[in-house]
Amino acid sequence: MDKPLLLGLPLLLSCLRSESLALTLVRGGGFSRGSGRSLLISIPGFPAPMTEIIQCRMCHLQFPGERCSRGRGICSATEDESCTTGRIFKKDGTLWLTFMGCLKNCANVDKIKWSVYLVNFRCCRGYDLCNETL
Repeated sequence: MDKPLLLGLPLLLSCLRSESLALTLVRGGGFSRGSGRSLLISIPGFPAPMTEIIQCRMCHLQFPGERCSRGRGICSATEDESCTTGRIFKKDGTLWLTFMGCLKNCANVDKIKWSVYLVNFRCCRGYDLCNETL
């Protein structure tokens, strides 16, 4: 295994999940910090906004033919996040590593060049654990 590339993997994966505090507009016009993950604005006479949160499979490291070896679990994707599956391929096209989780501003992309590897991202929001089958 290419040790320098494996050591750089946490940097690539760091974009997968970051905890953030949200601001919630409270009665009286002020903002308060909460444990929520989205900006909720309540306007009298209008229905409250719906924030759809879906669950995603999470695994930071999974090598071909093996079970998840690091970061196994479930994450919750807020409305600005998606479930994602990333796959890293060797130059010859063989799968080297898979990772899954929640990602903000996710985009489906193919063959991002990362040193001697190619990275694919797939995103979904259709239903809970949708990234299990990507």
